[in-house]
Amino acid sequence: LLVEVSTEGDVSAAPLVSFGGVGVFVGALRDALLRGDVDVAVHSLKDLPTGSHPDIVLAAVPLREDPRDAVVARDGLTLGELPARARVGTGSPRRASQLHALGLGFDVAEIRGNVDTRIRKVLSGEYDAVVVARAGLARLGRLEEVTEVLDPLLMLPAPGQGALAVECRAVDGELADDIRQALDDPRTRAAVTAERTVLADLEAGCSAPVGALAEVAEGDDGDELWIRAVALSLDGVLAVRRSRTGSPEDAAGVGHRLAQEMLADGAGSLIEEHAS
Repeated sequence: LLVEVSTEGDVSAAPLVSFGGVGVFVGALRDALLRGDVDVAVHSLKDLPTGSHPDIVLAAVPLREDPRDAVVARDGLTLGELPARARVGTGSPRRASQLHALGLGFDVAEIRGNVDTRIRKVLSGEYDAVVVARAGLARLGRLEEVTEVLDPLLMLPAPGQGALAVECRAVDGELADDIRQALDDPRTRAAVTAERTVLADLEAGCSAPVGALAEVAEGDDGDELWIRAVALSLDGVLAVRRSRTGSPEDAAGVGHRLAQEMLADGAGSLIEEHAS
């Protein structure tokens, strides 16, 4: 039985940064899980708080969708083809900062609403373009609307973007084991573990101007994890970009060491600017 649950982040029209906390898209689902209304909860992993919950386990991280961001623009245009002062909509400080960092002179404007609403605002001329997660468009069957998929070199996605999180109650150990065996993808889990460790160590919420992307690929001596991350000022002028490699079995350690390097290079002050 599939149960639909609306969260605070779904029903509010306020900008995400105004919530002041984390987990605005998962709280109601977790409450339903702990009450016993549902046995399993499925989230967009990028919305999941980085801290663990004592009564909930992350049973599975299925194979990841394409984690990149995508542009839906008027007249089939790419970002590079849009004129200066074009109005580009996003609800994400991470995307806004990286749009500013491109130096194309966009009017980056706040936008809320579901994907349909955002695309409709482009079609109506209210915005020249919007930037959204490609995975979200894929799940809704709206990929034909995409005018450009952004290379991570231009825009790093949010930690965990494109991945799902399947949670169940900690007391349901047998159910958690069954879910993991059926759905968990170890490479995806390692990648998002590294990304989310960076986010946690930077003490940045899921709305902070922080991007990270990790991949696990076969190397000469077995699988190797590679991650790159960025923390930006809100205007995109300042950025700390770093990368690191390591073993997938040490995904959290790789993410931790990368975050410490970023903090040593000033990333903390950029995060504090966003929080203040």
